[in-house]
Amino acid sequence: MGKGTPSLGLKGRSKSHIVCRRCGRHSYSLSNRRCGACGYNSSKRIRRYSWQNKKLNRMRLV
Repeated sequence: MGKGTPSLGLKGRSKSHIVCRRCGRHSYSLSNRRCGACGYNSSKRIRRYSWQNKKLNRMRLV
């Protein structure tokens, strides 16, 4: 199988991310076992940078 359209059709079969317990976003990685949005399971503090506008459980962080 090539690396074009036929191989890309196989990508939707398994879940790569699920809903995070801490932030409620669909960004908890099953392979890395950490949330890409809030950093759950790798840090006690919420992953947050000055350049981002983040919502945690649909509430905006200032």
